Amino acid sequence: MNTAPLHPTPLHTASRFHHLLAAEWTKFWSVRSVSLVLGLTTLGVLAANLRSAQYMADNSRVGDAFNPQAAFDTAFTLLGSDLLLLVTAGVGAMVSVSEYATGLVRTTFVAVPRRRAVLTAKAVVLAAVMTGYGLLLAGLSFWLTQALLAGKHLGLSVAAPGAPRFLAATALYAPVCALVGFCLGVLLRHGAATVVAGVLVLFVLPSLFTDTHAWTAAVGHAMPLNAWRFLTRIDLGDQLPLHHPPTVPGAWAAYAGWALAATGLSVLVADRRDA
Repeated sequence: MNTAPLHPTPLHTASRFHHLLAAEWTKFWSVRSVSLVLGLTTLGVLAANLRSAQYMADNSRVGDAFNPQAAFDTAFTLLGSDLLLLVTAGVGAMVSVSEYATGLVRTTFVAVPRRRAVLTAKAVVLAAVMTGYGLLLAGLSFWLTQALLAGKHLGLSVAAPGAPRFLAATALYAPVCALVGFCLGVLLRHGAATVVAGVLVLFVLPSLFTDTHAWTAAVGHAMPLNAWRFLTRIDLGDQLPLHHPPTVPGAWAAYAGWALAATGLSVLVADRRDA
Protein backbone atom coordinates (compact mmCIF):
# COMPACT_ATOMS: atom_id res chain seq x y z
CA MET A 1 0.00 0.00 0.00
CA ASN A 2 1.27 3.44 -0.87
CA THR A 3 1.52 5.47 2.33
CA ALA A 4 2.77 8.68 0.73
CA PRO A 5 1.09 11.70 2.29
CA LEU A 6 -1.58 13.38 0.28
CA HIS A 7 -1.25 17.11 -0.29
CA PRO A 8 -4.27 19.12 -1.38
CA THR A 9 -3.86 20.90 -4.66
CA PRO A 10 -3.63 24.62 -3.95
CA LEU A 11 -6.17 26.86 -5.60
CA HIS A 12 -4.87 29.73 -7.67
CA THR A 13 -5.41 33.10 -6.05
CA ALA A 14 -6.76 34.56 -9.29
CA SER A 15 -9.31 31.76 -9.54
CA ARG A 16 -10.43 32.26 -5.95
CA PHE A 17 -10.80 35.99 -6.45
CA HIS A 18 -12.73 35.36 -9.66
CA HIS A 19 -15.17 33.25 -7.67
CA LEU A 20 -15.45 35.98 -5.05
CA LEU A 21 -16.31 38.51 -7.74
CA ALA A 22 -18.98 36.20 -9.13
CA ALA A 23 -20.44 35.65 -5.66
CA GLU A 24 -20.49 39.36 -4.84
CA TRP A 25 -22.05 40.15 -8.22
CA THR A 26 -24.88 37.70 -7.51
CA LYS A 27 -25.27 38.99 -3.97
CA PHE A 28 -25.46 42.60 -5.16
CA TRP A 29 -28.28 42.00 -7.62
CA SER A 30 -30.14 39.65 -5.27
CA VAL A 31 -31.32 42.72 -3.34
CA ARG A 32 -34.42 43.77 -5.27
CA SER A 33 -34.47 47.25 -3.80
CA VAL A 34 -31.20 48.09 -5.59
CA SER A 35 -32.75 47.81 -9.04
CA LEU A 36 -35.83 49.72 -7.88
CA VAL A 37 -33.81 52.55 -6.33
CA LEU A 38 -31.55 52.90 -9.36
CA GLY A 39 -34.53 52.86 -11.69
CA LEU A 40 -36.42 55.53 -9.76
CA THR A 41 -33.27 57.63 -9.52
CA THR A 42 -32.83 57.45 -13.28
CA LEU A 43 -36.36 58.76 -13.78
CA GLY A 44 -35.86 61.53 -11.22
CA VAL A 45 -32.54 62.70 -12.66
CA LEU A 46 -33.82 62.63 -16.24
CA ALA A 47 -36.95 64.55 -15.24
CA ALA A 48 -34.89 67.26 -13.53
CA ASN A 49 -32.50 67.60 -16.45
CA LEU A 50 -35.20 67.57 -19.12
CA ARG A 51 -37.16 70.21 -17.22
CA SER A 52 -34.08 72.43 -17.23
CA ALA A 53 -33.54 71.86 -20.94
CA GLN A 54 -37.18 72.63 -21.70
CA TYR A 55 -36.95 75.87 -19.72
CA MET A 56 -33.86 76.87 -21.68
CA ALA A 57 -35.55 76.09 -24.99
CA ASP A 58 -38.73 77.95 -24.08
CA ASN A 59 -36.86 81.08 -23.01
CA SER A 60 -34.40 81.28 -25.89
CA ARG A 61 -34.80 84.08 -28.41
CA VAL A 62 -33.81 84.35 -32.03
CA GLY A 63 -30.47 86.10 -32.26
CA ASP A 64 -29.28 85.17 -28.77
CA ALA A 65 -25.61 84.20 -28.65
CA PHE A 66 -25.08 80.45 -28.35
CA ASN A 67 -23.76 79.50 -24.91
CA PRO A 68 -22.28 75.98 -24.87
CA GLN A 69 -21.92 75.99 -21.09
CA ALA A 70 -25.67 76.54 -20.69
CA ALA A 71 -26.26 73.42 -22.78
CA PHE A 72 -23.84 71.46 -20.59
CA ASP A 73 -25.57 72.75 -17.46
CA THR A 74 -28.90 71.37 -18.65
CA ALA A 75 -27.35 68.03 -19.63
CA PHE A 76 -26.78 67.25 -15.97
CA THR A 77 -28.13 69.80 -13.52
CA LEU A 78 -27.03 70.44 -9.95
CA LEU A 79 -30.26 68.82 -8.75
CA GLY A 80 -29.50 65.77 -10.86
CA SER A 81 -25.97 65.55 -9.48
CA ASP A 82 -27.25 65.85 -5.91
CA LEU A 83 -29.68 62.99 -6.49
CA LEU A 84 -26.90 60.91 -8.01
CA LEU A 85 -24.62 61.64 -5.05
CA LEU A 86 -27.18 60.74 -2.41
CA VAL A 87 -28.42 57.56 -4.08
CA THR A 88 -25.06 56.11 -5.09
CA ALA A 89 -23.60 56.82 -1.65
CA GLY A 90 -26.68 55.18 -0.15
CA VAL A 91 -26.32 52.10 -2.32
CA GLY A 92 -22.66 51.84 -1.37
CA ALA A 93 -23.57 52.08 2.30
CA MET A 94 -26.27 49.45 1.90
CA VAL A 95 -23.81 46.99 0.36
CA SER A 96 -21.63 47.05 3.47
CA VAL A 97 -24.10 47.81 6.27
CA SER A 98 -26.69 45.20 5.28
CA GLU A 99 -24.28 42.31 5.76
CA TYR A 100 -23.18 43.52 9.17
CA ALA A 101 -26.78 44.14 10.23
CA THR A 102 -27.96 40.66 9.24
CA GLY A 103 -24.83 38.86 10.41
CA LEU A 104 -24.24 37.48 6.93
CA VAL A 105 -20.73 38.90 6.97
CA ARG A 106 -19.74 36.40 9.68
CA THR A 107 -20.84 33.52 7.48
CA THR A 108 -18.93 35.01 4.58
CA PHE A 109 -15.73 35.35 6.61
CA VAL A 110 -16.05 31.77 7.88
CA ALA A 111 -16.34 30.52 4.31
CA VAL A 112 -13.60 32.86 3.08
CA PRO A 113 -11.21 33.83 5.89
CA ARG A 114 -9.33 36.20 3.59
CA ARG A 115 -11.22 39.31 4.63
CA ARG A 116 -9.18 41.64 2.48
CA ALA A 117 -10.07 39.68 -0.63
CA VAL A 118 -13.76 39.69 0.30
CA LEU A 119 -13.89 43.45 0.87
CA THR A 120 -11.86 44.09 -2.27
CA ALA A 121 -14.27 41.98 -4.30
CA LYS A 122 -17.23 43.89 -2.86
CA ALA A 123 -15.61 47.21 -3.74
CA VAL A 124 -14.70 46.08 -7.27
CA VAL A 125 -18.24 44.88 -7.99
CA LEU A 126 -19.75 48.05 -6.52
CA ALA A 127 -17.40 50.27 -8.54
CA ALA A 128 -18.10 48.34 -11.75
CA VAL A 129 -21.88 48.51 -11.35
CA MET A 130 -21.86 52.19 -10.42
CA THR A 131 -19.52 53.07 -13.29
CA GLY A 132 -21.85 51.38 -15.73
CA TYR A 133 -24.83 53.08 -14.13
CA GLY A 134 -23.14 56.47 -14.20
CA LEU A 135 -22.15 56.07 -17.83
CA LEU A 136 -25.67 55.02 -18.80
CA LEU A 137 -27.31 57.86 -16.89
CA ALA A 138 -24.86 60.52 -18.11
CA GLY A 139 -25.12 59.38 -21.72
CA LEU A 140 -28.89 59.07 -21.69
CA SER A 141 -29.36 62.46 -20.05
CA PHE A 142 -26.95 64.15 -22.45
CA TRP A 143 -28.63 62.61 -25.49
CA LEU A 144 -32.19 63.47 -24.41
CA THR A 145 -31.50 67.03 -23.28
CA GLN A 146 -29.41 67.93 -26.31
CA ALA A 147 -32.00 66.39 -28.64
CA LEU A 148 -34.62 68.62 -27.02
CA LEU A 149 -32.40 71.69 -27.41
CA ALA A 150 -31.54 70.82 -31.01
CA GLY A 151 -34.96 72.04 -32.09
CA LYS A 152 -33.84 75.55 -31.15
CA HIS A 153 -30.30 74.99 -32.47
CA LEU A 154 -28.96 75.05 -28.92
CA GLY A 155 -27.88 71.44 -28.54
CA LEU A 156 -24.43 69.89 -28.45
CA SER A 157 -23.06 66.66 -29.89
CA VAL A 158 -20.84 64.19 -28.05
CA ALA A 159 -17.99 65.40 -30.27
CA ALA A 160 -18.34 68.99 -29.04
CA PRO A 161 -15.30 70.44 -27.23
CA GLY A 162 -15.47 69.39 -23.60
CA ALA A 163 -18.29 66.87 -24.06
CA PRO A 164 -16.14 63.75 -23.49
CA ARG A 165 -14.75 65.25 -20.28
CA PHE A 166 -18.25 66.21 -19.16
CA LEU A 167 -19.56 62.68 -19.72
CA ALA A 168 -16.55 61.00 -18.12
CA ALA A 169 -16.68 63.24 -15.04
CA THR A 170 -20.39 62.56 -14.53
CA ALA A 171 -20.09 58.82 -15.14
CA LEU A 172 -17.17 58.40 -12.71
CA TYR A 173 -18.83 60.57 -10.09
CA ALA A 174 -21.19 57.68 -9.33
CA PRO A 175 -18.59 55.05 -8.31
CA VAL A 176 -16.59 57.60 -6.30
CA CYS A 177 -19.64 58.49 -4.18
CA ALA A 178 -20.65 54.84 -3.90
CA LEU A 179 -17.21 53.80 -2.62
CA VAL A 180 -17.25 56.58 -0.03
CA GLY A 181 -20.64 55.36 1.18
CA PHE A 182 -19.31 51.80 1.22
CA CYS A 183 -16.33 52.84 3.34
CA LEU A 184 -18.48 54.75 5.82
CA GLY A 185 -20.71 51.70 6.13
CA VAL A 186 -17.72 49.50 6.99
CA LEU A 187 -16.55 52.04 9.56
CA LEU A 188 -19.90 52.76 11.24
CA ARG A 189 -21.91 49.55 10.59
CA HIS A 190 -25.17 51.41 11.21
CA GLY A 191 -27.56 52.39 8.46
CA ALA A 192 -28.84 55.73 9.73
CA ALA A 193 -25.43 56.87 10.97
CA THR A 194 -23.84 55.96 7.65
CA VAL A 195 -26.41 57.90 5.63
CA VAL A 196 -25.96 61.00 7.80
CA ALA A 197 -22.18 60.71 7.61
CA GLY A 198 -22.36 60.33 3.84
CA VAL A 199 -24.40 63.52 3.49
CA LEU A 200 -22.02 65.41 5.76
CA VAL A 201 -18.85 64.22 4.03
CA LEU A 202 -19.98 64.40 0.41
CA PHE A 203 -22.54 67.19 0.46
CA VAL A 204 -21.98 69.51 3.43
CA LEU A 205 -18.21 69.37 3.94
CA PRO A 206 -17.27 70.77 0.49
CA SER A 207 -19.09 74.03 1.23
CA LEU A 208 -17.04 74.65 4.38
CA PHE A 209 -13.74 75.13 2.56
CA THR A 210 -13.41 78.44 0.74
CA ASP A 211 -10.83 79.91 -1.61
CA THR A 212 -9.55 82.35 1.03
CA HIS A 213 -6.40 80.41 1.95
CA ALA A 214 -4.27 78.01 -0.04
CA TRP A 215 -4.87 75.07 2.30
CA THR A 216 -8.64 75.54 2.50
CA ALA A 217 -8.79 75.88 -1.28
CA ALA A 218 -6.73 72.70 -1.70
CA VAL A 219 -9.04 70.74 0.62
CA GLY A 220 -12.13 72.16 -1.07
CA HIS A 221 -10.87 71.33 -4.56
CA ALA A 222 -10.16 67.77 -3.40
CA MET A 223 -13.80 67.13 -2.49
CA PRO A 224 -15.66 64.93 -5.03
CA LEU A 225 -18.57 67.37 -5.35
CA ASN A 226 -16.30 70.32 -6.12
CA ALA A 227 -14.18 68.22 -8.46
CA TRP A 228 -17.29 67.22 -10.42
CA ARG A 229 -18.49 70.81 -10.63
CA PHE A 230 -15.13 71.96 -11.97
CA LEU A 231 -14.75 69.13 -14.48
CA THR A 232 -18.22 69.77 -15.89
CA ARG A 233 -17.56 73.50 -16.12
CA ILE A 234 -16.14 73.52 -19.63
CA ASP A 235 -16.31 77.28 -20.23
CA LEU A 236 -14.86 79.37 -17.39
CA GLY A 237 -15.28 82.70 -19.16
CA ASP A 238 -18.11 83.92 -16.93
CA GLN A 239 -16.48 82.78 -13.68
CA LEU A 240 -14.92 85.17 -11.19
CA PRO A 241 -11.15 84.72 -10.87
CA LEU A 242 -10.07 82.63 -7.89
CA HIS A 243 -7.05 83.15 -5.67
CA HIS A 244 -6.25 79.45 -5.80
CA PRO A 245 -8.02 77.95 -8.83
CA PRO A 246 -8.41 74.19 -9.28
CA THR A 247 -6.86 72.28 -12.15
CA VAL A 248 -8.16 69.51 -14.38
CA PRO A 249 -5.43 67.01 -13.36
CA GLY A 250 -6.08 67.89 -9.72
CA ALA A 251 -9.80 67.21 -10.10
CA TRP A 252 -9.16 63.82 -11.70
CA ALA A 253 -6.64 63.08 -8.94
CA ALA A 254 -9.34 63.88 -6.37
CA TYR A 255 -11.61 61.29 -7.96
CA ALA A 256 -8.88 58.65 -7.92
CA GLY A 257 -7.73 59.54 -4.42
CA TRP A 258 -11.17 59.24 -2.86
CA ALA A 259 -11.89 55.95 -4.61
CA LEU A 260 -8.57 54.37 -3.65
CA ALA A 261 -8.61 55.73 -0.10
CA ALA A 262 -12.17 54.55 0.51
CA THR A 263 -11.40 51.07 -0.79
CA GLY A 264 -8.11 50.80 1.07
CA LEU A 265 -9.56 51.98 4.37
CA SER A 266 -12.49 49.57 4.05
CA VAL A 267 -10.15 46.64 3.47
CA LEU A 268 -7.83 47.67 6.31
CA VAL A 269 -10.62 48.17 8.85
CA ALA A 270 -12.39 44.92 7.99
CA ASP A 271 -9.14 43.02 8.42
CA ARG A 272 -8.49 44.46 11.88
CA ARG A 273 -11.97 44.58 13.45
CA ASP A 274 -14.23 41.76 14.56
CA ALA A 275 -17.21 41.03 12.35
